[in-house]
Amino acid sequence: MRRFAEEYPDFEFVQSVTAQITWTHNVLLMEKIKDIEIRKWYISETIKNGWSVNILEMQLTSKLYERQAIAEKTTNFSDTLPNLQSDLAIQTMKDPYLFDFISLKKHSNEVQIENAMINRIKDVLIELGNGFAFVGNQYKITVSDTDYFIDLLFYHLELRCYIVVELKARKFKPTDAGQINFYLSAVDDTLRKEGDNPTIGILLCKEKDKLTAEYALRNVNNPIGVSEYKLLEDIPEYLQKQLPKVEDIELHIKDIEEIEKQQDN
Repeated sequence: MRRFAEEYPDFEFVQSVTAQITWTHNVLLMEKIKDIEIRKWYISETIKNGWSVNILEMQLTSKLYERQAIAEKTTNFSDTLPNLQSDLAIQTMKDPYLFDFISLKKHSNEVQIENAMINRIKDVLIELGNGFAFVGNQYKITVSDTDYFIDLLFYHLELRCYIVVELKARKFKPTDAGQINFYLSAVDDTLRKEGDNPTIGILLCKEKDKLTAEYALRNVNNPIGVSEYKLLEDIPEYLQKQLPKVEDIELHIKDIEEIEKQQDN
């Protein structure tokens, strides 16, 4: 208790933020996170998303804060979106995305990864984060009598826009930015309705060079982010053991929904 008081001398901060999470949450954060500003970020995310202590520990173990901070550096959102929209879009990004529920052979291709993601779409949505709604896979768009197929198409309920996700089972290439840029323009012209914001693209690659990605996105007018993804075999064994099972996360989400229904009634 003395340490808690010493680390949070600002009375107003204690009342408005740390008091909204449990003592166990606070103890876990004090033990795991030394930087007060990063700790504040996790507190805010815990309140916003209703994370249990176990989920918070999982997010700490998977270094969610660092993954979002890294992701911001390989997007052009700040140059292509209004400030409020840009900030929210950046918050949806992670780098890398951890698809620890997918186990495939080392040299899997895009089709195999996409099929595995579709089979576990609920789990994919959990990793993508709040607000993502699945629209379809291999989603057909037609331009000048030619059919094109988007790997994964989502709609984000908070950003109020479509999100195109393209998978690459290899290292990022500059030409990938041109491909997804084409898809974004086509979705804006064929699917975007009045009130929808500009479509956002996310390129998920097996690996990427940060500088190459930055150059590829420079002067691109559509909002695009480039991130790596990790399947189960790519995640270190020590981290695999610490990550909770997807079933546990789903049960926790159901508990939150039940609580919210009771509060509404």
